[in-house]
Amino acid sequence: MTSSADEGEIDAAYAVLVHREDQGWQARALPDEVTGDLDLLVAEVRRQPGEIGSFALVNVADEFFVVVRVQMGRLRLLLSDVSAAVDWELAEQVLDELGLDAPDEDFDEVLPAGDLDVFDDLGLEHLELGALLADEDAYADEMLSTLARRLGFDGVYEGIVDALVG
Repeated sequence: MTSSADEGEIDAAYAVLVHREDQGWQARALPDEVTGDLDLLVAEVRRQPGEIGSFALVNVADEFFVVVRVQMGRLRLLLSDVSAAVDWELAEQVLDELGLDAPDEDFDEVLPAGDLDVFDDLGLEHLELGALLADEDAYADEMLSTLARRLGFDGVYEGIVDALVG
């Protein structure tokens, strides 16, 4: 599936890889092509080991975000809004990987899918993450900034994002 949303706004997508080493949190921008292909995204995350595994935060046009985390070989996925799969191939790929069907075009609820415990080992329990995802007034970039702040890597994350969208 390639939609007009994918073609017209994919430039508004970015992915940031985050991991923690002895000296603290590290982050770097991922290549643009991974923002539309889950397999490429997972491959990039797998290349970066870290003390707690590594993860990518992908913002697509401020409409939705995806978290891809590889931890001790285990792939963990979170999609902020299942309705994004109607218009965006990356969201559809995440749902496919999770074994879930994409919603109908008439579906208008904002519901997350995937692993709400993706950051539980870092002190962010699923209820808190669920509350963040339930904020219908927040855009994806705002949710990701809040997530980065809550987990303590907002400084390195925001520096990368500012350079990407600046």
